[in-house]
Amino acid sequence: MRLFYFLFLLVFAGAAAILAYENQHDVALTVFNKAVTTNIPILVGLTYLAGMLSGWTVIGMLRRSLNRVVQEPFPGEYATAR
Repeated sequence: MRLFYFLFLLVFAGAAAILAYENQHDVALTVFNKAVTTNIPILVGLTYLAGMLSGWTVIGMLRRSLNRVVQEPFPGEYATAR
């Protein structure tokens, strides 16, 4: 299964790289009334990295939450909740 995930990641990263390579134009971004001119490959790369970081954060949060739900309580932890 890890091989499948790795291949999917490789294909997706390759598609993003091809998109960035084929579109070597400058774009203007406006964020909070500030205009920034950047190259499309840089924008695609930064967007890809931001997506990876946010995805890892969400997956990590879900794993921790699931582990807390599935985890056995410590002895005496719920003794006072009567």
